[in-house]
This record gives sequence, structure tokens and C-alpha cells, in this order.
Amino acid sequence: MSTGTPLTRLAERLKQPFHRDGRPMQLHPSAVWAEARNTAAMALAPAWRNVQTAWLKYAWPVLSVVSVLGWCVLAASILLWSTGQAFGWQEAKAAAIAAFVMFLIAIAFVLGRSSYGVLLDLARTRVAVGDSAVGSIAVSNTSARPLLPAALELPVGNVTAVFHLPRMKPQQVHEDLFTIPTARRAVIVVGPVRSVRADPLHLLRRQVLWTEPEDLFVHPRTVALAGSAAGFIRDLEGMPTTDLSSADVSFHALRDYVPGDDRRHIHWKTTARTNKLMVRQFEETRRAHLAISLSINTDEYASEAEFEMAISVAASIGRQAIREQRELDVLTQKGPLRCETGRNMLDDMTRIAGSPMRRTAVDLARTLADTVPNASVVFFVVGSNVTATQLRSAAASVPPGVRSLAVRVEAGASPGRANIADLTVLTLGDLNDLAIVLRKAAA
Repeated sequence: MSTGTPLTRLAERLKQPFHRDGRPMQLHPSAVWAEARNTAAMALAPAWRNVQTAWLKYAWPVLSVVSVLGWCVLAASILLWSTGQAFGWQEAKAAAIAAFVMFLIAIAFVLGRSSYGVLLDLARTRVAVGDSAVGSIAVSNTSARPLLPAALELPVGNVTAVFHLPRMKPQQVHEDLFTIPTARRAVIVVGPVRSVRADPLHLLRRQVLWTEPEDLFVHPRTVALAGSAAGFIRDLEGMPTTDLSSADVSFHALRDYVPGDDRRHIHWKTTARTNKLMVRQFEETRRAHLAISLSINTDEYASEAEFEMAISVAASIGRQAIREQRELDVLTQKGPLRCETGRNMLDDMTRIAGSPMRRTAVDLARTLADTVPNASVVFFVVGSNVTATQLRSAAASVPPGVRSLAVRVEAGASPGRANIADLTVLTLGDLNDLAIVLRKAAA
């Protein structure tokens, strides 16, 4: 790759169509035109970058102040003046002068600088659906002169709130409170706070940003699960496996002593009775490791409310597992979620966006089996459109010895339990019944 200044690289490129002895090469016309375009682009690239930089630094800040209506008025004044000059219409000239004077008067409204100190404060940056999200804007006059009444705008998601500031004396502070609706799970961008100066006709509009935007996480609604409700999670004994060990907490049997065995596990009473050394043998145990397969394929759900309930179910189970310090993995068709802390998991749950897709809950179950091979309890959280055949196929991907449960969300259905081979299927119609159906699974 050639290096050096742009002129050096251009000179090297101009030499390419010629032999070393100076004789021209035989090139196809299309190749000549392509080479000419590339050479011109290389020659003009530095100048074009300078033009872009100057436009963004000097021209755009000025031109962006003019609104669409302002450009229309300015164009109308030019058109009317040209028409008046061409046809001798004094009325058109008068209208052009009036439009231009209006534009000049509008400039006076946006000139000048305002000295504000603005503090945007959200009481909480993470709330659950239905909880109140309250914030405040504190504005102070940091200049040595009074400031005229003005307006501040606060973008909140897709809407914009307007706060009107009164006439403020030097060092005066004005505070406004606001409430953000949290009826839906979402990540709401709040801010930045901007001051707006505009003329009465809104021909010109000047904005100044005073704060940085902040994210408000509206987490999915969750319900608390008591330890007894999550009966599928064993206590500190863990879940015994078929693998035998010489040291654990789940006793299995006695066997003859083998040189190298830990003498602390010798069973002395049996040794005295049989007159030979006997040691305890244990079944290896493992801490409960939960894996949650959350399908975000909206074709598998009858409604949006059903899809949101499924997310709340997965969030509730995952939150309980993290509280009990269990290992946890949550997987969707778009990849795994962070599960280091409950906050990280709920943040990622909030960002979930469902959509129709080709990958079904069965495909997700197979991916989960490959991704989390050491899981001891697997949950499939699916919608009401998932059939029993699909659930059977999903359960077939679970390795032997792993407890598998499916939570089938169906709005308005009564809590129920059914079995499909080794899979326990729990029907849930209301999020508040989640503890009830989990107790049925533990029964």
C-alpha cells in the first residue's frame, strides 16, 4: 500500500497506465474511464473533506436555525420580488418586502446567549411496569443579569415535554417536577434538556443542549416466589448424580478401603464388625443450575399481552434463582442474556423485542442444550400457540437426568399441570398464579 502525501499517492496512480520506459499501456476504454474516476476521486478527496468539515462547523449551525416555514417565507419573498420586477407588479414587491422584514424581525428573537445551569434528576433510573417514575429539572440563572421568560424542552421517548421558565433574576433557581408513564416495558431515553428560542411565527428556532440524555429502564413486572414455591430447586445438598465420589455430602454405600483413600471417611463401626477397613462412598452432587429458554417468536403467542406475560414469567423465575445464588442462564432466539446480577438480567429483559421469525421454541431448546450442557433444571417459556408435539420435540433435546419444565402462557387460562413424557407442562393464565403452578410442579 502506498504511503505519503495525497499528491505523492496521486502521482503514483497517474504512472500506473504507463510502462517503466514511458510507453503507454493498451487499456480498454471502460478501464480508462474507471481509472480516471478513481484518480479524480483521489485528487478531490482532501478538498471534499475540508468542505464537509467547514459545512458542519460553520454553515449547518446557522442554516439549521431556519424552520421549514422560514425557508418557505424566504423563498416566497424572492419569488414575489422576481415576479414584481418581471411584470412591474408593485403589490408583489410590497409582499416580498413584508415577508423579508418578517424574516429579519424573527432574527432578533433568536440572537443573544442564555446562561443557564440545568440539572436533570431522575429519582430512579430503573422501575417496574406500573411503578411511578418521577424526575425534576432545576434551572438556575448563572449570569449577572435577569433572563427573560423562555421555554425548555425535555424529550421523553417519542414525545417532548415543554417547561416554561419565568423571568429569572441572577442566581435564581426554578424547579419543575414531572412524571413519566410506565405502563409498558421499555427503555425510555430522557433528555437532553434543551432551551428553545423562537419567534412568534416560528420562522426561526434555535436550540441549545444543556444536559446529556439518560436511560430509564421500565423493567417487566415480576412476582416474588417463596423458596417452597420453587420446589424444584434443592437445598444445599444439591442434586445427586449417578457418579460416585469418595468425598461429598450425599451418602451412597460402604466399600473396601483402597490405599490412597482419605482416612477421615473410614467407617469405624463397620470396620470393627467386619474386621477390615471400610470407607464411605458418596454420590456426587451439584448445585442447581437453571437454564431458561424464552421464546421471542411472536408467532407463538396469541397476543402482545401474552408475550409480555412470558417475559415476566422468565424474569420472575430468573430473579428468584439469582436471589438464592443459583447458577442461571437465560437464552432467546437472539442470544443469551446477562445473568451476573438481577439488575443486568432485568435490563436485558427490558431490551427484548419480539418479532415473527423462522426459529421456533424447538430450535431454541436444541440451542440451549448445546449452550448449557451442565444445566440441572430447564424451563421452556412459550406461548399458547405452541403445540404438544412441539413441546415433546423440545423436551427430547434435554439430556437424560435433567429436570425439564414448560410454562405455557395462555391469557385467562386456569392454572394446570400436565405431563408429556418426562416434561412437566404448567399452564399459566395470570402472572399472580406463578407461585401456585410452581408448587404443583414440586408436588
